[in-house]
Amino acid sequence: MKRRTRIRPTALIAVLAVAAAAVFLLVDRDEDHSPSAGTTAPYHGVLGALRASLPLPSVRLKPPPEPVKGPSFPIAVVRPGHRVELRDSPGGRVIAGAADRTEFGSIRVFWIEQVRGAWFGVPAPELPDGELAWIRDNRTELDVLRTHFWITADVSQQALELHYGNRVLTRIPVTVGSPGSPTPLGDYSVTDGLAGRDLGSYYGCCVLALTGHQPNLPANWIGGDRIAIHGTPYSIGGARSAGCLRASNNDMISLFARVPLGTPVLIHA
Repeated sequence: MKRRTRIRPTALIAVLAVAAAAVFLLVDRDEDHSPSAGTTAPYHGVLGALRASLPLPSVRLKPPPEPVKGPSFPIAVVRPGHRVELRDSPGGRVIAGAADRTEFGSIRVFWIEQVRGAWFGVPAPELPDGELAWIRDNRTELDVLRTHFWITADVSQQALELHYGNRVLTRIPVTVGSPGSPTPLGDYSVTDGLAGRDLGSYYGCCVLALTGHQPNLPANWIGGDRIAIHGTPYSIGGARSAGCLRASNNDMISLFARVPLGTPVLIHA
């Protein structure tokens, strides 16, 4: 009889450690501290490694779920080994190229905010806030899917909501940008999910990086200008960040486990 292999907890920890990969600089700090850069683990890669290492459980077939009521959002995933051109308008000038992985090592996923003929308008970190990059609808380079997840953040209420279709799954308090470095309002999407001990204490447990940028950086700022939703070791509430939305680590763990790449993030006052 063939002996069944058991997965030990230490093996899972090793998988997580091996998956850590990318160096990044994101906006945010406490008023008296500076950010630090370090290696991070793209969370979809970590989950994939874990799934591959665990024995598959037996399951019973269930009837198909009820259709989700409410909005859904198209997303485009760059296929492995491919690269797409980002243009300033449908069929316009090429302004950048986007590989199948982001600069932080995550799978490259775009929220398709607009469609014009054979062109997708997508938020992308290569462009300033409020502008869309345009990519061709080429199914040899892209997989086009849909997500029912979306996030809204009310800066004046200092609160963030995670939606699934018409449902509000959770509402959490957040710290927002200071008066001198306010959180930029607008429509963004999640580009990366980053976790690991090398993030540095300023970012707490984990980070959901966004396509947006902070145009009003604090004086003597030495970090990057990308905004994000992330954890923190500090108290929650008030207008004290450099532009990011900071949540408690417990709330961030819940968000991190559910929010897919490409999720729209709508920040308003």
